[in-house]
Amino acid sequence: MTRLSDAFARARREGRAALVGYLPAGFPSVDGGIAALRAMLDGGADVVEIGLPYSDPLIDGPTIQAAVERSLAAGTRIKDVLRTVEAVAADGAAAVVMTYWNPVERYGVDRFARDLAAAGGAGVITPDLIPEEAGDWLAAVDAHGLDPVFLVAPSSTDERIDLVARTNRGFIYAASTMGVTGTREAVSDLAPKLVARVKAATDLPVAVGLGVSDADQAAEIAGYADGVVVGSAFVRRLLDGGGPDAVRDLAGRLAEGVRRPRR
Repeated sequence: MTRLSDAFARARREGRAALVGYLPAGFPSVDGGIAALRAMLDGGADVVEIGLPYSDPLIDGPTIQAAVERSLAAGTRIKDVLRTVEAVAADGAAAVVMTYWNPVERYGVDRFARDLAAAGGAGVITPDLIPEEAGDWLAAVDAHGLDPVFLVAPSSTDERIDLVARTNRGFIYAASTMGVTGTREAVSDLAPKLVARVKAATDLPVAVGLGVSDADQAAEIAGYADGVVVGSAFVRRLLDGGGPDAVRDLAGRLAEGVRRPRR
């Protein structure tokens, strides 16, 4: 069992959803990002999702794009992503990387999996890679003990959900909307139906992302999902000039949300 699987299992034993917090590596700086991720964990996050900055993001909204652009402009490279993973994993954190496929392919598929595993990473989320085209990747993550995480969305067919359920390890990432990332006034009403469809296909934990910004929304999703993924709200704290304390404060509020009694 990887640290990722263990984090979800621990949350399930406690009768709650896991809190997954996202930040792109290198933002606001490499060391500043490490400090923010540690603060996120201090505040109550169970898993940290570390984004690999990429110049052509498909699902990232303007908030995360702004952070990624700053990271890239400062010269962040894959070695910095790995250093970030290594730093938080050394503290015992369950750390997964979220990356688009092109950087992995250019770096080297097996090399990326090998180096991430050596850094202490537990898994990789690949939003623009589908299982049907992931043969080399699946061989690499199997060889190096990483959990592959593919996404499902409200548009996913039952056949695609079944394939993802049979391919993923750790958890299944359910994108709650068909749009890009970013905080929203209300969580999509498509998410509960999507989670129910996934749960009909697998016992793997299902985490919902895209749009969560406060404790009430986290509690709402925790009522039917096994994990709540929050990204833009954390990034916004840093873009607005907050530091690790602001990140820790938000993580604490969200952690309280996922621990509310389920209705």
